[in-house]
Amino acid sequence: MIYIIAYITIMIVPSQHTLLIADPFLKDPNFMRTVIYMCRHEEEGSFGFVLNKLFKPTLDEFINGLEGTSIPVYYGGPVQPDTVHFIHLYPKLIPDSIPVSEEISWGGNFEVVKQWLLDGKINPEKIKFFIGYSGWEKGQLEDELAEHSWLTATATRKLVFETGPEDVWKESLRHLGGKYEQIINYPIDPQLN
Repeated sequence: MIYIIAYITIMIVPSQHTLLIADPFLKDPNFMRTVIYMCRHEEEGSFGFVLNKLFKPTLDEFINGLEGTSIPVYYGGPVQPDTVHFIHLYPKLIPDSIPVSEEISWGGNFEVVKQWLLDGKINPEKIKFFIGYSGWEKGQLEDELAEHSWLTATATRKLVFETGPEDVWKESLRHLGGKYEQIINYPIDPQLN
């Protein structure tokens, strides 16, 4: 079967609260069929977190003091894989949070988060933890966008927090609508079909 790829890239200028959706034929193993939630995009660089790659251990397996809180952890990206980051829906509850959108914030006081997780004050479905992050130096992301490595879309709470990791890529394309919905079923390598 031969696939003819003819789609027009919707180019939303990346900014915070944007999704980067991997082109279906992007072969970079770090980003193949991923969706990245952008927390910052500035002239000097950009960063965000992969939403759909689960990390094997749960949070309690590598953070002391969180025993019994089997919260999933995601592979945020290849940069600084020895760091833990989080995004959440508690901008007023978690001190030192950095707003990404009206609803979603990044980071904050981790000791407070740990205690509130243990006390049940934080719903684990309203916070996501990541190992490492995805980052771009000045101009790097713009070059990748010009090469059509990424599609862009405005993020939604549903796609970031309420869609399972196995469905985020497909649902993000569905969110774009039109011709992009056809891409959902493209094989990773059309030559193997």
